Amino acid sequence: MDRFDVQFYSLPGGSEPAREFLDSLDKKMRTKLLRSMQLLEQSGNNLREPDSKHLSDGIFELRAKVSSDIARVLYFFMVGKRVIVTHGLIKKTKKTPPPEIERARKYRAEYLSRKEDAK
Repeated sequence: MDRFDVQFYSLPGGSEPAREFLDSLDKKMRTKLLRSMQLLEQSGNNLREPDSKHLSDGIFELRAKVSSDIARVLYFFMVGKRVIVTHGLIKKTKKTPPPEIERARKYRAEYLSRKEDAK
């Protein structure tokens, strides 16, 4: 089975919000999220809850829970079995905050426009 290529979104300045988020987590939570990312590599768009959930407009979240803390990493799919991981958050509410989904959309639009410019 073909694996999906999971990549970190990088801002124009070169920083990678999702990688920085992962680096900020404690070891247990980081390990859980990295395991979820491996599942995403293997299963791609077949990955379902509780590991992954579609939020809206092609934006998904990877989920990890350690005790009462819930971490999320947002991502989207690209043509050619590519997954772009945008950023992460520690969830405090039942629903993922709309500004976080909007941020992932903005990153996707920026990513796509950079890809267009590269042509």
